[in-house]
Amino acid sequence: MIGLVLNAFGNALSVSANAGSGIWTAAAVNIAYWIHGNVGVILLIVGVLSALLNQILIHQIDIPRFVGEVAFISCFSYFIDVFVSMFGKWGVPNLSLGWRMLLSIVGVTIFASSISIYQRANLIMHPNDDTSNILRFMYLGGRATASQLVDFIPPIIMIAVCYIATRQFYSVNVGTLYSIIFNGVIIAAADKHIMPHLYHNFRVSH
Repeated sequence: MIGLVLNAFGNALSVSANAGSGIWTAAAVNIAYWIHGNVGVILLIVGVLSALLNQILIHQIDIPRFVGEVAFISCFSYFIDVFVSMFGKWGVPNLSLGWRMLLSIVGVTIFASSISIYQRANLIMHPNDDTSNILRFMYLGGRATASQLVDFIPPIIMIAVCYIATRQFYSVNVGTLYSIIFNGVIIAAADKHIMPHLYHNFRVSH
């Protein structure tokens, strides 16, 4: 629960600051502009598809894992709405560009740290983060940075396709670049320094 709330808080802060958000969120925003859809619905669809992909990656059907990930997305979306509304009332979207860039980076740092917490607990997590966790321990020898970079390939492709179609980048800025470069580094550091007593509890089956 701590990881879930912190993740939503960090994502909402970077979205409200409007100076670049996490790469998966940015991909959803670009798709929404392209097809004139709802960002929340697109994030939900992408999340469900990621949850299905995870079933393939672990080479078995794990219903509790799938249900938990879909439940996580639903709660995550609710908390993001709450925090975005709160930051709006606090005037975050109206701050100067410098402050918004700083807050976007802070937001990315917070949600990357939160990912470390619930990946180690390994009870339920965001499907995209479970994908990187599976890649990290089943395919990439425990390397957090490598797993994050591989996990970022699909949204980068999505953004590139959307740019070809619309000739515009949306929600891509300093926060997005910071997320791409440092997400894995922050997660690896958080593993050691945030709740260090919480060890990785990775297992294939729930």
